[in-house]
Amino acid sequence: MKPQYSDRALLQRIARETRAYWPHVFGIFLLSLLSAPVALLAPMPLKIIIDNLIGGRPLPGWIQAAAPGAARSPGMLLICATALIILVTLLTYLQGSGTWLLQTCAGEGMVLDFRAKLFAHVQRLSLAYHDARGTADSTYRIEHDAQSLQFLTVNGVIPLIASVWTLAGLIYVTARMDAMVALVAIGISPLLFLFTHVFRGRLRRRWKGVRQLESSANAVVQEVLSSMRLVKSFGREDHEHTRFVRRSTRRMRELLRVSFLQGAFDVLIGITIGAGSAATLYIGVLHVRAGALSLGELTLLMAYVVQLFEPLKAISRKLAELQGALASAERAFALLDEKTEITDRPQARAAARVRGDVRFENVSFGYDPARPVLRGVSFEAPAGVRVGIQGPSGSGKSTLVAALTRLYDVTGGAIFIDGVDVRDYRLADLRNQFAIVLQDSVLFSCSIAENIAYGRPCATPAEIVRAARLANAHEFIMNLPKGYDTLCGERGLQLSGGERQRLSLARAFLKDAPILILDEPTSAMDAATEVLVMEAIERLMRGRTTFLIGHRLNTLDCCDLRLELRCGEISAIKMPSALSVA
Repeated sequence: MKPQYSDRALLQRIARETRAYWPHVFGIFLLSLLSAPVALLAPMPLKIIIDNLIGGRPLPGWIQAAAPGAARSPGMLLICATALIILVTLLTYLQGSGTWLLQTCAGEGMVLDFRAKLFAHVQRLSLAYHDARGTADSTYRIEHDAQSLQFLTVNGVIPLIASVWTLAGLIYVTARMDAMVALVAIGISPLLFLFTHVFRGRLRRRWKGVRQLESSANAVVQEVLSSMRLVKSFGREDHEHTRFVRRSTRRMRELLRVSFLQGAFDVLIGITIGAGSAATLYIGVLHVRAGALSLGELTLLMAYVVQLFEPLKAISRKLAELQGALASAERAFALLDEKTEITDRPQARAAARVRGDVRFENVSFGYDPARPVLRGVSFEAPAGVRVGIQGPSGSGKSTLVAALTRLYDVTGGAIFIDGVDVRDYRLADLRNQFAIVLQDSVLFSCSIAENIAYGRPCATPAEIVRAARLANAHEFIMNLPKGYDTLCGERGLQLSGGERQRLSLARAFLKDAPILILDEPTSAMDAATEVLVMEAIERLMRGRTTFLIGHRLNTLDCCDLRLELRCGEISAIKMPSALSVA
């Protein structure tokens, strides 16, 4: 599972994606730099108490200059030392709170922007991509992998740079106090970076595997929750539970492998730093016995060494921890790099409202080039004609109308509307010419009024009510608890199939597009509901070029032109003599 992108390439892309938040990141960086002087000040009160208050040694010149009264009495010196402790604590918490506030503001903002960009891109991807990949993995990348930007930028790189800055300051101060101790402390650094280099690639590959297995387990949850009626109807709860546990167990095992690998890395880092600490303590005690250091200076020196090893440990661990975030960033950018197949051509034509003349000219299409779904389909439908499409399942009926709306681009031939190739229209303008009513009516978890106005959000309440009346939906809507403000629930499952279908028809009435596509609009309905739906469909089809897909022949009785598809080819055409076929 070799990474697609190098660490450098990923960090460059992350820098570009977060450009708008660079001022915030710079502020976080400046606040992080304050950790170095605060860290240097932290052990100073203890050194003052041991050497100057208890040991009687003279105060350093900078302390006498900062607090002239400190040398006058032991009580004043003790007050100054305790005041310094309070000051350092206050500075530590102020620096931490300011950093946290900026990190939250910048981190959440950049994740929101990146998620929005990923979501917009996923919507632009072709149906062929979604059909092949499904939705669960894309959802996981948008919801979870996108968070890697926050971790890498705010919680990763900035603390890493701050640790390097703190390390440099501590090495400088330690070297001024005892060069030999500083040299020992620096001497373990190559070992730490060697361990980091060895473990980094392995951790990156393991984390990528964990992310993929997490996505796979989430896919089971999403599939089951979206198909709960079917699962319960077939009594398959235990089967789905087993399937989820099986995939989650695989993810847990992979995560345990990562944990063991991370644990081995931490042990090596700990042993190396422990050996360095022991060596510096040994050398420091020798220097105290030789008179080169005082006891207070040794205490201060050891405090600095402990703090010096913390940035070294943080740098090593952070470089290892970043591999999980880099694996997530790689997955997010891989989604963003998926090519959008259905796009506007250069200088695509605008279209306000077409007449609705449709012509298929030797059209071929296949999801897999070796297995075409449509083969040489040719026919012509003048504006206002009702075209009935029949044929067995898998014959290409839905694919034919999907190609008309450019949900897929044909692989051979061309489709024309008003004499213009559909690929020459601007995509948004082209799709604005269609109103679509599907077999499985799609409603969103918002109000009935918002669902009807989905294709025309600026519609007035009066226009929405008129569309509902034309669709024979107004009466049942008014019987609902909140009328047009009633929430449909997820996927509209709180309504019956016939009610959902009439809302879909109302949506089509309101959009008032010149071309209408009806895909099995009356399937699985009782006789009374079908009568209401067919009345509404008859009104909806008037004056519009209509493509009506149906299995039952009586559904197509109202059509002027009837196409019969077999294995992706037109096997029969029935039409009045007034119509012509290419």
